[in-house]
Amino acid sequence: MRFRDRAILVTGASRGIGAAIATAFAAEGGLVIVNYRENEAAAEAVAERCRSLGGQALAVAADVTDPAAVAALAERIAEEVGRLDAIVNNAFAPYRFDPDRRTRFRDMPWEAYQRQFDGAVRAAYTVVQALLPLVTRRSGAAIVNLASDLVARPSIPYHDYTTAKAALIGFSRNLAAELGPLGVRVNCVAPGLVTATDASRDTPEEVREALIAQTPLRRLATPEDVAGPVLFLAGEESRFVTGQVLYVDGGLVMG
Repeated sequence: MRFRDRAILVTGASRGIGAAIATAFAAEGGLVIVNYRENEAAAEAVAERCRSLGGQALAVAADVTDPAAVAALAERIAEEVGRLDAIVNNAFAPYRFDPDRRTRFRDMPWEAYQRQFDGAVRAAYTVVQALLPLVTRRSGAAIVNLASDLVARPSIPYHDYTTAKAALIGFSRNLAAELGPLGVRVNCVAPGLVTATDASRDTPEEVREALIAQTPLRRLATPEDVAGPVLFLAGEESRFVTGQVLYVDGGLVMG
């Protein structure tokens, strides 16, 4: 129970990778704030699963790109929990990893980049800025941002998505440099293609098989594969690790 008496916010936690991260923290005794945007029933189901695993959970709706909504989220956490030991910025703008239907650069409008920047960088910026006073009340807090291994190896050029995730890594490293003296660590987890999630649903089987053939561990990631490294970077075991990107893709990227 390494997260007993610790409170963790997981954004976009009503499904997929976010849900797996939330339940993993709960299984280690954490109090998990399950953030969601619209699907209250799904978020409450994740919260209930967290409780059944021995943790505590609070489902809170907020669009993490909306400063007013995030301010209300921060106020609720401060009032009902009174502390925050870790933030996991997992929410991102909707995306479909479909190489056949992806927009080529020559046809890519700036608005597509902006949408992904808002979902990645603006969301993390808004959440961290609103919750920084709560996070810095005690030394030893951690922020973990979900990036992508496509930044290091754009095997399929999803221009807008990958560029936004690259910016998120830069944002995270600047935060790590500034918040380190305050006792706050900031790192990224960069998964490869994760199955089965809504985002990967449209990835053709032949593309999946090609990725598996190139991956030393010969399979694709699951949401649970991503959760473990997130817990590591949020926990005491990584107390001297900050500004890093941990690739979780079975060895597809080796750097």
